[in-house]
Amino acid sequence: MNQKKLENLIKKNEGPKLDFKQIIELDMESSKKELAKDVCAIGNSKGGRGYIIIGIEDKTKKILGLNNINFTEEQIQQIITSRIDPPIPVSLEILKYKQKKLAIINIYNGDQKPYQVRERGAFYIRRGSTTDTMRKQEIISSLQDNFSLNVELCPIIRSNKRNISKEIVDKYFESMGVSINEENRMFLMENASIIHHDRESNKYNASLGGLLIFCKNNNIFLPHNIIKIINNVNKEFPKVIIVKGDLLSMVYKVKSILSKIFPYIYPTEAIYEAVNNAVIHRDYTMFYKEIEVIINFNNVIVVSPGCLLKGSNVRSLNTVRRNMWIYEKLMALDKNNIFTNSGNGFKKMRKKFKRKGKVVFINSLKENCFKVIFPGINKFKE
Repeated sequence: MNQKKLENLIKKNEGPKLDFKQIIELDMESSKKELAKDVCAIGNSKGGRGYIIIGIEDKTKKILGLNNINFTEEQIQQIITSRIDPPIPVSLEILKYKQKKLAIINIYNGDQKPYQVRERGAFYIRRGSTTDTMRKQEIISSLQDNFSLNVELCPIIRSNKRNISKEIVDKYFESMGVSINEENRMFLMENASIIHHDRESNKYNASLGGLLIFCKNNNIFLPHNIIKIINNVNKEFPKVIIVKGDLLSMVYKVKSILSKIFPYIYPTEAIYEAVNNAVIHRDYTMFYKEIEVIINFNNVIVVSPGCLLKGSNVRSLNTVRRNMWIYEKLMALDKNNIFTNSGNGFKKMRKKFKRKGKVVFINSLKENCFKVIFPGINKFKE
């Protein structure tokens, strides 16, 4: 944002897309809740980009400035991603105005409305300069206007089209029988929601799904996209192994690592199946949790962030798929048919341990995760 844009915003009165705050204290739980509520309301309100300008007295519009800025963009993003569903793209800017520092939270206009505060399950909107709960008809109207609710399509601020691997993109379109070249690559990527055009800045951001599938170093933008292997059984390998990268390469790397850590008689195919399912079904809006594979002598645990979607049933071993956009891309790119052969994963895992031990599935609402617990390697001593 340039000085002229900031000055024009300050001249305006508070409204559906503009809020002034004297200060925010993000070390207090009440302030975090209030920030999430305000961002949710501005995000749900009609119009373009929204702004919260901090360092201005809201009633008098007196420029007070901020002497100590004790919050970061990362902190604000973590608050938003952990409290709003789906997460709203935001960024933080620090600018000087009349020799005083102001903080501006940019709230980007997205196609994933209506946004909901997780804790209360409430949908908020701005009515003039005040925040209020959305009425039933407003929620219905917002859903109709933004029928595509794939969280994978959310733009990731600070990313750009250069973060997307041309190599992987070309492989994907070629696998779909689509001819791709320098002239039509941008059009195809935007049409497939791999990248997202921000009209206000006239720049392209990569989408969440675009980074997960088509970016080889997406951990820069998505630090939660890792698979953490905790090895408590094999001293020839590190105790903690972190696997990063695009999703398909991560799956291949994990399979290679686990095949070396486990004894050859252990049915590792079941562990691969659990990891593959975690990659497909995990909740990628949980920016503060990663997939874990915890290998003990007594058990092996695979933890996937996010509970099963409504309609899934652990007892009947049926699940409702999350992240269909991601699943389709992995299916197209997977030359080893790992995901092509996926399906009935629960049954496959149990079958591998038939007469060798019990496989337990836990859908933990409290921890907001899904766990698969396998028998440990002690049951498979040579």
